[in-house]
Amino acid sequence: MASLMEMVADIVSAHASANQMSSDDLLAELQKVHSTLKALESGTPAEGISAEAKPALTIKQAFKKDEVICMICGKGGFKTLTRHLNMAHGLKPGQYRKQFNIPSSQSLSAKNYSESRRQAALDRGLGDNLAKARKVRAEKIAAAKAPAKTAKAVKAAKPAKPVKVTTAVRKSAVKAK
Repeated sequence: MASLMEMVADIVSAHASANQMSSDDLLAELQKVHSTLKALESGTPAEGISAEAKPALTIKQAFKKDEVICMICGKGGFKTLTRHLNMAHGLKPGQYRKQFNIPSSQSLSAKNYSESRRQAALDRGLGDNLAKARKVRAEKIAAAKAPAKTAKAVKAAKPAKPVKVTTAVRKSAVKAK
């Protein structure tokens, strides 16, 4: 594993290569990164770093009728949070729910958006199509199980296999004639 100084050098050099920095900025950045990594190594939170992630707002404030607001960064105006969580924070909806104790019954989308999508699906008859598809699938499963049962009954009703006629039996039958 790399030493603390090597990690500080790597982090600051990566930051300096992407951003223009004066020598004073570079020294300040080195000190800041070093103190932060040292605090993390010892297990105590550094200045400006909280030990626990606290939500920027409450669940009630985050989920409104016309918009959803991210509880991590406080950015709002979303109809649904899934894409924002993945792109901005690298989280999946389940991780986000767990982090902020959001119940699974709470949709991660605006209430009006969910309602409009539901209504559009009803208008297009998607609920009826789903019911028909489920019925057809159930019939196919039942049909697939039915021949399997009749095949067992046919096997039980089959007559015994015919006896093989050997050459010795044939010779004795020929002599008997």
